[in-house]
Amino acid sequence: MFESVLLAGFGGQGILSAGQLLAYAGTLAGKHVTWVPSYGAEMRGGTANCGVTISSRPISSPIVSEPEALMAMNRPSLEKFEQSVVSNGLIVVNSSLVNCKIARKDVQVMYISANKLAEELGNNKVAVNIVLGALIFLTQIVSLELAIESLGKVFPPRHQKLIALNQRALKAGAQFFDHLAKEKAG
Repeated sequence: MFESVLLAGFGGQGILSAGQLLAYAGTLAGKHVTWVPSYGAEMRGGTANCGVTISSRPISSPIVSEPEALMAMNRPSLEKFEQSVVSNGLIVVNSSLVNCKIARKDVQVMYISANKLAEELGNNKVAVNIVLGALIFLTQIVSLELAIESLGKVFPPRHQKLIALNQRALKAGAQFFDHLAKEKAG
């Protein structure tokens, strides 16, 4: 089971909120959860990442230094954290902003054009939740339903009107890989 995830991108992409959403969904699942944010001094436009651990056992350290999964929203984040992913881990890449392929052969790599899909939904700002939906589908770290339920808890009152759009984004990310799996099978 996947337990530790690192979400990384630049400030303003919603990385920390996506991590909170994942952590809250883990809490709703009755799991032990940690969420540790990290961001550059620049905030918007600077680097942002967070580690999330979701486990059925007590968590000894909240720091995610060797994630089982990485969600990379941009190239600098991929370059910074790619090597930290454990062997047999998973890297989900926003191929809208990352124009290179990963050379590692010991990890599973999945590419999703999140910004393009977000534009199709009508708002580029939901790209992070498209990738999060994909990550949830691929890892099964929490259920997509619990992540969708968590939106109402994580979004502040001024952003409650964006919940429906973000629900569609989470579903779009999951459906992207579900559709690919069904295509390959048949």
